[in-house]
Amino acid sequence: MAVIRDVEVVVFDVLGTLVDEPSGLRAAIREAVPASDEAQVDELLALWQRYGERQQQRIGQGDRVYANTAVIDAEAAQLVAARAEITDPPTVCRLATAGQRLPPWGDSLVGLEQLSRRYPVLGLSNAAHTALLRLNTHAGLRWHQALSAEAVQAYKPAPEVYQLALDTAGCAPDRVLMVAAHAWDLRGAQAKGLRTAYVHRPVGDPPTSRDTFDGRFEGLGELVRAMTRR
Repeated sequence: MAVIRDVEVVVFDVLGTLVDEPSGLRAAIREAVPASDEAQVDELLALWQRYGERQQQRIGQGDRVYANTAVIDAEAAQLVAARAEITDPPTVCRLATAGQRLPPWGDSLVGLEQLSRRYPVLGLSNAAHTALLRLNTHAGLRWHQALSAEAVQAYKPAPEVYQLALDTAGCAPDRVLMVAAHAWDLRGAQAKGLRTAYVHRPVGDPPTSRDTFDGRFEGLGELVRAMTRR
């Protein structure tokens, strides 16, 4: 197992890395469409995810003016509602806030608590300011500070999002460790000079053989041991 030293600040991705986004969205869809079977839930979840990814890509490519995740989630919820023939406005409104009710992975809370005893710990998320606040509260995530990409009107892997973390950390990039379950996220951080650690999650984007991250870990427990081992 890799040993990670000479780090001053730890930065965590949130969606997918510390919380199980697909499970949370799936639960919200089941609640909105209680008569749906698993195949229909899978179809509606895929519709939601494809829409969100495409809109963030369009914003990154300059094809759409920046809109935060609250706006994009509301649009996705409308698409899902139309496909499922949901016409009840309160149901659609609740579905639109599904991204604020995502469950943490089993090791997230303990791992954050252990690392925060030794390091300043930041969250760095594409989630909008208000969504991130409520998501952190629902999942029980505790940070020294949580940063939303909304502050720079961009989405990861745009370089200005990682610069936001660096400006907050106040130290050299090679003293800041970015932790994520998505290789594309870590590549973006690496391009700004940050150290990188991949943590495996079932819904993540695994590294390729060409990726040269500082460490690859099966869970936060392994990461904590790698950072606290003398």
